Amino acid sequence: MRKILWGLIAAVVVVVGLFLNYTLPSHMVVRLVGAPTQRIDMGENAWFFAAPDVGTNGVNAAGSGRDIKFIQAIRPNGRPFVFRNEDTGWGWPPYFKVDSFDLQTQASSLISTQESPKWVMVTYYGWRSQFLTIFPNAVALRPVDGPDATVFPWVTAIVLGLLAILLLFIRRSWIRFRRRRIEPMIDEVSDALDQADDRARGLWRRLFGR
Repeated sequence: MRKILWGLIAAVVVVVGLFLNYTLPSHMVVRLVGAPTQRIDMGENAWFFAAPDVGTNGVNAAGSGRDIKFIQAIRPNGRPFVFRNEDTGWGWPPYFKVDSFDLQTQASSLISTQESPKWVMVTYYGWRSQFLTIFPNAVALRPVDGPDATVFPWVTAIVLGLLAILLLFIRRSWIRFRRRRIEPMIDEVSDALDQADDRARGLWRRLFGR
C-alpha cells in the first residue's frame, strides 16, 4: 500500500512539474532573422496551439487550419530556434496576450544580420519539438546589450513560492487532521481489538481450562 501511495505521489509530481514547465514563462536571448506567417493544417498537435487571434475565427473554409505568425531566431551558439506568435486572449495560460500583430511588427523591426547582430530577450512559454511540430509561444520581446544578458524569473519564483506555501499549508492541515481524527480512531480500533482478544482468551480458558 505504501509503495502504491508513493507511486501516485511521484506521478502527481511529474504531471504538475511538466504542467508548470510548459506554462510558466521562460527567457532566451536570440538574434531574430525572420517573422513570416504560414498556413498550418493542424492534427494531433492542435493542443499545443492557442486559439485564433482575438476578434477573428482564423479558420479556412475547410476548417482544417489557419495562418500562424512565426518568429525565426538564431541562438548565440548558432543553432536555430522558432517561436510562434499567437494571442492567448482570456484563456489558458493566463498571459492575456492580445497584441500578437504588434509583437510581429516589433519582431520585424529587430531582425539583424550575423555581421551586425541585435540581441533580443524573448519571453515565451511552451516547448519546441521538431517531431511533434510544436513551437513555444512568444509573449514579449526586449532588446538587450549582448548574448550574455540574463533576467531573474520573477513570475516563476513567485508562483513556485506560492505553490510551496500551499503545499506546506496542506501538509500542516493533514497532520492536524490525522492527529485529531485518524489517530484517535486507530487507537479506538486498537483498544477494541485488544479487548476482544482478552475476552477471547478468557473464554478459551473457561472452556478448556488453560
